[in-house]
Amino acid sequence: MSGKATPGGRGDVKIDVKKQKGEINTSDSPISSDAEPSPRDRVYKYIIPFGALRMEDVPVVGGKNASLGEMYSQLSTMGVRVPNGFATTANAYRHYLKFNGLTDRITTTLDQLDTKDTQALAKAGASIRAWIVDAEMPPDLRDEIIYAYKEMEAQYGPSPDVAVRSSATAEDLPDASFAGQQETYLNVHGADNLIRMCKRVLASLFTNRAISYRVDKGFQHMQVALSIGVQKMVRSDIGTSGVMFTLDTESGFRDVIMIAAAYGLGENIVQGSVNPDEYLVYKPLLGSERPHGQSGIYEPIIRHHLGQKAIKMIYSKDAITANATTNVNVKKGDQEKFCLSDHEILRLAEYGLAIEKHYSEKAGCDRPMDIEWAKDGIDGELYVVQARPETVHSTKNAAIHEVYHLIGSSEERKKSLLCTGRSIGSKVGVGAPRVVLEAAHMHELKPGEILVTDITDPDWEPIMKIAGGIVTNRGGRVCHAAIIARELGIPAVVGTGNATEVLAAHVNNADASGMTGTSEPRKVTVSCCEGDVGAIYDGEVPCEKEVIDLTTIGRPHTKMMLIVGNPEQAFTFAALPNDGVGLARVEFIISNHIGVHPQACIEYAKGNFMGMSRKTRTEIQHRTAGYSSAREFYVQKLAEGISMIAAAFYPKPVIVRMSDFKSNEYAHLVGGEAYEPKEENPMLGFRGACRYYSPSFQASFQLECEAVLQVRERMGLTNVQVMLPFVRTVKEVELCTAEMNKHGLSRSEDGTLNVYIMCEIPANALLADEFLQHCDGFSIGSNDLLQLTLGVDRDSGLLADYDERNPAVLELIRMAITAANKQGKYVGICGQAPSDFPEITRWLVQQGIKSIALQPDSVLPMSKIVLAAERQEGKHQQ
Repeated sequence: MSGKATPGGRGDVKIDVKKQKGEINTSDSPISSDAEPSPRDRVYKYIIPFGALRMEDVPVVGGKNASLGEMYSQLSTMGVRVPNGFATTANAYRHYLKFNGLTDRITTTLDQLDTKDTQALAKAGASIRAWIVDAEMPPDLRDEIIYAYKEMEAQYGPSPDVAVRSSATAEDLPDASFAGQQETYLNVHGADNLIRMCKRVLASLFTNRAISYRVDKGFQHMQVALSIGVQKMVRSDIGTSGVMFTLDTESGFRDVIMIAAAYGLGENIVQGSVNPDEYLVYKPLLGSERPHGQSGIYEPIIRHHLGQKAIKMIYSKDAITANATTNVNVKKGDQEKFCLSDHEILRLAEYGLAIEKHYSEKAGCDRPMDIEWAKDGIDGELYVVQARPETVHSTKNAAIHEVYHLIGSSEERKKSLLCTGRSIGSKVGVGAPRVVLEAAHMHELKPGEILVTDITDPDWEPIMKIAGGIVTNRGGRVCHAAIIARELGIPAVVGTGNATEVLAAHVNNADASGMTGTSEPRKVTVSCCEGDVGAIYDGEVPCEKEVIDLTTIGRPHTKMMLIVGNPEQAFTFAALPNDGVGLARVEFIISNHIGVHPQACIEYAKGNFMGMSRKTRTEIQHRTAGYSSAREFYVQKLAEGISMIAAAFYPKPVIVRMSDFKSNEYAHLVGGEAYEPKEENPMLGFRGACRYYSPSFQASFQLECEAVLQVRERMGLTNVQVMLPFVRTVKEVELCTAEMNKHGLSRSEDGTLNVYIMCEIPANALLADEFLQHCDGFSIGSNDLLQLTLGVDRDSGLLADYDERNPAVLELIRMAITAANKQGKYVGICGQAPSDFPEITRWLVQQGIKSIALQPDSVLPMSKIVLAAERQEGKHQQ
């Protein structure tokens, strides 16, 4: 359906129905048929079809419907599929209220309302909604809605199933989303049912949360009108659906597209009823062709996360009332599969990129988008059913960086850990937990308390803004609780699975034992500053907050690089002033994202279970669900962990150190004991480079090589460089590089793949000239160099008085720097010393170090020290 506005504006619209090309002739498909509908002319007063709408029509049809029209009319030619439909105008809403004498009645009721009184709010909202639902649809408006619906029948067949959506004229704006404030009704069939649902949608402008939200945002109630959107349903009830953000929802990192997906209709994801699959796609390389000699395009999917997807929403047999959908359980086998293929992930990402580009060009500035999509289970196609500006990170000042740090030992914190889930944001909150299982009791929450519940929906919003933090059993990064927590700027941990049970028991135990010693309730700490995993700790964990104005930080000549282990924190760290990653540790990825010994994955994939206990086999089966084999799981998870770090800093160099687990650490992985020796001193034993060419570990090292190769050649993140740890002899360098060559990971003369050595053994410095003949440079590992120079066990608390400031250690570091600079090769340092000792940092600058890799919390103060040292040395700032 398409149409053009009359010159007089949007009051009257003349409809000219034309066919859309490339469309399928089925009443269940959201694309119109090839059969051309008979031309009809009609002047509408209260209706505008999507084809005649643009973003300029927000005052007329609200943000949601204007956006649907914009995409339908402007992006279809770019391959973005949007189901057709029509919208009622703001004048239609006002006409409805005036026809039924409701305007003054509603105004009086709201003028007398204190929205902080949640019980009074609920009573007023229920009354207003009842007045609107029970009122009569004005005959002229009713006729136009039914006629427009009949026009849709010409495209889709008799009585098409439609979604009836709300679109407020103050909705989906760049600084206020109003997401979820009004209602949507799915699987609506027939003209009479459509009219009934239209009245419910009009009434939903006065849901409790919508009334409260308008007051909080400073909107006058009667200045906001509501448009009804009627859109052909996508049969995702027998397919999949989800949401997509064109940035990372936690850090605000702009160069990724985040996709959440689950089976069935999309309401469950937004409500937080399911933990969906999640995917990340790196935007700058999306659609880029591989270099000469490699066919095809890059596939920069840098993360797959398998969600539980326990239930799905499908059509019910009741299409007459508002209960036209129902939830059913998802089969276990389907839960353990990703619900999108890589081809579909990339296709959705292309949609997202096209939508973001279009809206950014219209706005004249970057405009990250929040998009809803659906896959039709009949035609198998992907559709966009909604798009709005992202309103949390896009309105922040990117130059102001807030960093939260928990004070104290992580080992000590583990002793007080109560439960974990997905962290939302990066803040920390402290308060007494209040377990509220039903919205009817939400008024019990007191300001500053931690709201603990199963899931939230928009009805909870009036009290969420007074919470000190939010914790839920269910939900993912794009559930309702997550969206509101980000908008309110409070920490939230979602998808814990058991928070209501654990924290209710915690409160009861504290009360029974008198743990607090006062009348004050026992507090908990909600931490979202430790990466992707959010934690709830018993008691108040000390925390410090640092606010940094990045515009005030000067950049030294010496490269200031970061040490990164946790991929989930890479996007946040990338916002710091930096020159890349001087040390990317894969051990964190292996222990936390994989958790299984590489050889156990190899043998499990072969069906060789000899020596594996039933418990081990069960655990491997559970962890590798969604992958074609345990071997593929290991390679893919390692590649994705590396790629998230690489993408965060692209095109700056990211130096990835190959695995440096000791035998006792490898043995702690699932299935590891069967493949590891028992050593008296693992620190000086079977670790680092000597593993890579050993017959007992060669196959495992091959997995690492394949992962790095996948990151560089399949995803296109060629900023990844390789570093070999704990290389004892020059011969070992030759053996290791030969092993890498066998698996396609070859050091290149043109520098596209550099291979570095960790200079952490005295022999590396003493024979620096010989070692440097076989690599592209050194990265000095001061931790092991201290240990091996002075014979100090770095894990011993009895020998704490020794550190890298010792003259013998400094002399070896000087030798390494001098040799590398003489040969014109890279030399940096990635040990702990520069982060701990400013005097070492100054000394390194004097010696001519090329780069210093630091812990993220040290990079800003150490940058100032390096700048001062460079001024003394007469070096120029970049």
